[in-house]
Amino acid sequence: MKLGIGSYACTWAVGVPGHPPARPLDAFGLLELAARLGVRVVQYCDNLGLNALPEQQRSRLADLARARGLAIEVGTRGVGAERLLAHLEIARQFGSPFVRVVVDSAGHEPSPDETVALLTPVAARYADAGVKLALENHDRFPAAVLARIVEALGRDRAGVCLDTVNSFGALEGPEAVVGALAPYTLNLHVKDFTVRRVSSQMGFVVEGCPAGQGRLDVPWVLGRLRDAGRDVNAILELWTPFGPTLEETLAREAAWAEESVRYLRRLIPD
Repeated sequence: MKLGIGSYACTWAVGVPGHPPARPLDAFGLLELAARLGVRVVQYCDNLGLNALPEQQRSRLADLARARGLAIEVGTRGVGAERLLAHLEIARQFGSPFVRVVVDSAGHEPSPDETVALLTPVAARYADAGVKLALENHDRFPAAVLARIVEALGRDRAGVCLDTVNSFGALEGPEAVVGALAPYTLNLHVKDFTVRRVSSQMGFVVEGCPAGQGRLDVPWVLGRLRDAGRDVNAILELWTPFGPTLEETLAREAAWAEESVRYLRRLIPD
């Protein structure tokens, strides 16, 4: 298991609609951040997709990653064949063993059966290239449904990108999600969180926090993955709340990334 940082650890720095930073973090900036933090892996997901880079810049990024000893993991959103096959070529270029996929995209939320039908021919092309599909538990599908999709595609062709928080959207916490998906896990998103009541006492707020400072039992998650025989990379992601200004939010996000890596480094020494 190696420790890495993902583009969703720097969401505000990359840019959130309606809150553009003065100098958005680009693919090269994320690579340099990973080098400064001393992690071994960089994961580019749909908010900083490598498909947006011209071929010449992708080649330069690959060269820089090799020079710094950093592995690159590739991610995207949506299950359209054209998009996924384009990312297959990008994965091959960077040596990524999988492409992390969020099934849902704007205007398209396929059923489980439709997801399997759309991904089956793509998964075959991926298998021929020695690359797997890593489907993220993004929030709509319960863990058991996602497991059934992977089984239908074939565990030799597909697996799961296990996120420790996303499945709250499907009313499932980390214990249920890790229990169901650990055997299928190809990649781990470490995202810590807090839960607090609102001031009226009528409801709760789930918010992100630096790794090791919230409700997530990170050692337990890593232990369950080891027990399942899954030696996968752990990618830091953050849900940094906004406020009170974008500049202060960016500073908090950067500080949380450093704090999180310091904590995770004690558990994942590489």
